[in-house]
Amino acid sequence: MARRSSTQISTVDITFGVEEEFFLVNPETRDLEPDPDVRIFEEAEENSGAHTIVPEFLRAQIESNTKVCHSMEEVKASIIETRRNIIEAAGRYGTAVIAASTHPSAEWKRQLPTRKHRYESFALRYQDAIRQLMISGMHVHAGFTHADQRVRVMTRLREYLPLLQALSSSSPYYDGRETGFKSFRLCLYGLLPRTGIPPALNSWEDWRGVVENFQRIEAKSDGGELWWDIRPSEKFPTIEMRVCDTCPNIDDVMAICVLYGCLILKFVNEDNPWLPIDHAPAELIQQNRWLAQRYGILAFLGRLREGGKIDVYDQAEELVKELTPYAETKGWMEHLNHVMTIIRFGSSADRQVDQYHLAISQNASHEEAIASVVALLINETKQQVV
Repeated sequence: MARRSSTQISTVDITFGVEEEFFLVNPETRDLEPDPDVRIFEEAEENSGAHTIVPEFLRAQIESNTKVCHSMEEVKASIIETRRNIIEAAGRYGTAVIAASTHPSAEWKRQLPTRKHRYESFALRYQDAIRQLMISGMHVHAGFTHADQRVRVMTRLREYLPLLQALSSSSPYYDGRETGFKSFRLCLYGLLPRTGIPPALNSWEDWRGVVENFQRIEAKSDGGELWWDIRPSEKFPTIEMRVCDTCPNIDDVMAICVLYGCLILKFVNEDNPWLPIDHAPAELIQQNRWLAQRYGILAFLGRLREGGKIDVYDQAEELVKELTPYAETKGWMEHLNHVMTIIRFGSSADRQVDQYHLAISQNASHEEAIASVVALLINETKQQVV
């Protein structure tokens, strides 16, 4: 099929906001700080400017929320600003920061929940299921057009979540062990209810119907506790992609944001509210999600329509070519091309595993090799910031 020229593409304004969750680490022991100095949070919040800095479920975590961004240049600048703020605030109190979805060696039993009613109620309700959630994630909000179209586009986006997750994978180690998964975070997250791939929805009314059904059986309070991999936001006029691990490398973050943005442009251009949505079954997408979290960029994913399998490299290469006209209309090609760079050279998970085995090959002990992985994450997190 001939590629659609950029002149045939209707431009759509998309706003973006990025949430990143980080771990606070003792730079000497390389372990998590179970109860870090509260002044880290106070000063980071005080210096946040147009952005927002908040505590997370564990005291050893801190979360950044960028301002609403109207261009990819703004997104990148905002990520640098929020990371620099957190790294500098932590550094003033002898603490380092890592942008990854698990800490390689920390023990979940030693961690403390943040003193906040919401988190205390979570611990009471979900018990060890949430206490073991020593994980961080990256959420990307995209705001565009109107609520019904956002929900329809969300339904189309679901089948690409496994690829987006594979590109972001940064959690191969947990509790001092190599788990065999490139994103063990998603295994842990699955301990909670209302997670995973959402059903196919056609309108905002469909979404509200799901929320109201849960409320009817008193299972949750609002849409904010539907922890799907992608969902309409209850607070903002956006859809929120939640499947991704936290990436230490900012170029990787930008590639994921642009791939997400290009897919939105494609589906908005193809959207017809009078026709049924072309969507894949949730159970098949869920199967691909498991393969992506297990193998990362080395996964062979199911071809959801044609049958058979395709490796992530070929899927990404085909998709980058298909999305090039959309990226060209926005000036996003540099970031879109970085998708293939991730696949050629590895995600954070691949670099962590390589670092561990390199250290072992140089006669390091297991503990020393794991500590070297933490050191790698500390350096990568600050590399493009300070």
